[in-house]
Amino acid sequence: MSINSFGHLLRLTTWGESHGPAIGCVLDGCPPGITLDEPHIQRFLDRRRPGSGRNVSPRREPDMVRILSGVYDGRTTGTPIALQIDNVDARSADYPADAPYRPGHADYAYDAKYGFRDPRGGGRASARETAMRVAAGAVARLVIPEVTIEAHVVEIGGERDAAKWDALLDEARTAGDSLGALVECVATGVPAGWGAPVYAKLDAQLASAMMGINAAKGVEIGDGFAAARLKGSENADAMRAGAAFQSNHAGGIAGGISTGQPIVVRVAFKPTSSIRIPVPSIDVAGREVVAVTKGRHDPCVGLRGAPVVEAMMALILADHKLLHRGQCGA
Repeated sequence: MSINSFGHLLRLTTWGESHGPAIGCVLDGCPPGITLDEPHIQRFLDRRRPGSGRNVSPRREPDMVRILSGVYDGRTTGTPIALQIDNVDARSADYPADAPYRPGHADYAYDAKYGFRDPRGGGRASARETAMRVAAGAVARLVIPEVTIEAHVVEIGGERDAAKWDALLDEARTAGDSLGALVECVATGVPAGWGAPVYAKLDAQLASAMMGINAAKGVEIGDGFAAARLKGSENADAMRAGAAFQSNHAGGIAGGISTGQPIVVRVAFKPTSSIRIPVPSIDVAGREVVAVTKGRHDPCVGLRGAPVVEAMMALILADHKLLHRGQCGA
């Protein structure tokens, strides 16, 4: 069984590989009558696309999206929305079929599961797939116009001082190495009541969605791991008349249900696994070799991770808005 879909009432399925002819998605369950066109989606894709600066992959992909179905006369019809982006700058020769497994990448795990792998840029495991999440997230935002979602990088290579980031990235890129990053996302305007107890907790599903992003290795909601170092008296979000919270340690979610406060999520991205520095590995025959990755890669994948995090936030919140409306009628 292959799992390439997520969501309940608003359900996303993505398809395609890094070096295939195209990547695409189908977003099912979008309400009808919402104004939607390609330029709206494109402005979010432009924030994620490669080739936009020295600190991201130099692969030149315009990421021009096409709406193939689900929209008529500029409005959603309520039927599945199909979106497609052509791959125009793949260089498959950089990834020979007998290339050794890249330590830290999904190469070995895919081969262990399927007995076969697509070595071209990581195939399905490539972060190229996230372009379709961003495209679908742009549609999901229209389902939740009352919500504002903003994400940004708050740490690179363990450094929180943004003034030092360029030098760190230049050093890593010159050395053929890579850096990790921490991205924070805040959603404001979410009303109290979205989510569900026990098995469909809003924070649990947000964490699952964020961990499904390529290279994500950790997720925090609100104070996250820092809450484990607080006393109950320090961690409690005190309330006053009018349900005005005095703090937001919980990150806008309690008991799996939104509280009306800003929802705060942080995602930790590991350093890019594809590096030019030699790393001990094995080949497909199990022989010990040294892996040196060619091709074009991000020195810090987290830099392009922020719009992906925003997209996953939008998709989960839109899904839970529809679920809430279905059960509670508002």
